[in-house]
Amino acid sequence: MKILVTNDDGYNSKGLRTLVKILKPYGEITVVSPKKHQSGMSMAVNLGQSPIPVKKLSEEPGERWWYLGGTPSSCVKYGLDNIFWPDKPDVVVSGINHGGNFGTAYCYSGTIGAASEGAIGYIPAIAVSVDAFDPDADFSKVEKYFPPIFEKLMANLSDNYGFIYNINFPSPGTPLKGVRMAKEAWLRWENEFVPYDERLFRLKLLTMVGGEVPRFPEPEEGESLFMMAGDIVNDSVNDPEADINLLSQGYITISAHQLLSHDLEENGRLKALGFESDF
Repeated sequence: MKILVTNDDGYNSKGLRTLVKILKPYGEITVVSPKKHQSGMSMAVNLGQSPIPVKKLSEEPGERWWYLGGTPSSCVKYGLDNIFWPDKPDVVVSGINHGGNFGTAYCYSGTIGAASEGAIGYIPAIAVSVDAFDPDADFSKVEKYFPPIFEKLMANLSDNYGFIYNINFPSPGTPLKGVRMAKEAWLRWENEFVPYDERLFRLKLLTMVGGEVPRFPEPEEGESLFMMAGDIVNDSVNDPEADINLLSQGYITISAHQLLSHDLEENGRLKALGFESDF
């Protein structure tokens, strides 16, 4: 099996290296990962505004590594177009993300965006996340329980295309109860922009990615500095099948998402209302 591996936390993250360790027994591993942390990029790609640095880091039998100075989705594009072409990998696996990608956070995730880039190319795509931002998070439960999930998914792939399988593990300290198919919880954020606080910003960034906080340019005259924060509101709190609720109870969740996001039921409703017409 040929496996393209990527993430959004950067090529030095513990989650990525753990994922490679997990997948190594299943085939040939090709890693193309962002040079730096790229959370929240969704399917953003680097267009033509500036050159994109790429570096081959290592190659040994069955395992080769690159980093790319761009978004997670761009990493997958580079892997498909410049490393595998004209061949394709058998699967794209993105992760292990430091932090959960449940609910409507799915829409923002660079981990999911990278997997989705594989789905565009008719390649099975899997995203794996753990609900823990600690750069040294304990991934032992992923090492134990992800392999049978991966094997079962690969042995039972749909005949259709465009699927992204989003797998979330509870926080490492939560006792596991099992695995559940889940639906995306309806989450939203309030009070998302707050005045910049350097101490809190450093604490948040160090907790998420480790290492040193980069220096930022001084604000221009008339500018004010803000930072993203926000309070999560769970509008699916009473839904027993919502992923965030199942995770809090100790279940590993699997959600199957379709890249083609049109809603056939709503299309039919509007058609019945007379939205179709000829001129």
